[in-house]
Amino acid sequence: QLRLVESGGGLVQPGGSLRLSCAASESTLDNYAIGWFRRAPGKAREGVACINHLGDMTNYADSVKGRFTVSRDDAKNTVYLQMNSLKPEDTAVYYCAASRFFGRAVNLYDYWGQGTQVTVSL
Repeated sequence: QLRLVESGGGLVQPGGSLRLSCAASESTLDNYAIGWFRRAPGKAREGVACINHLGDMTNYADSVKGRFTVSRDDAKNTVYLQMNSLKPEDTAVYYCAASRFFGRAVNLYDYWGQGTQVTVSL
């Protein structure tokens, strides 16, 4: 069973940065693509970024392209989401998830973390 735990969320001012981490316990992330998703109040869950199991392919939603970067460190069994130039509309609960397949569609993912809150506000 793959358990994922997100960390690194918090309150940040517009234009600021945060780095989210997604760590795995009880198993390894080596064979999984990892996606980052977010759910803002009143909105559907959105796939914002994903990285394949080798770490040589990434994909981003247009809304975050050029501002967010997903990376992985398999030695630490951790995937990161570096978020720069944050905007109020980035406010959401952010989740990481694991899949045997690469992509940002929610239904590709079998294992989900509990989420971490990101709030962008003055």
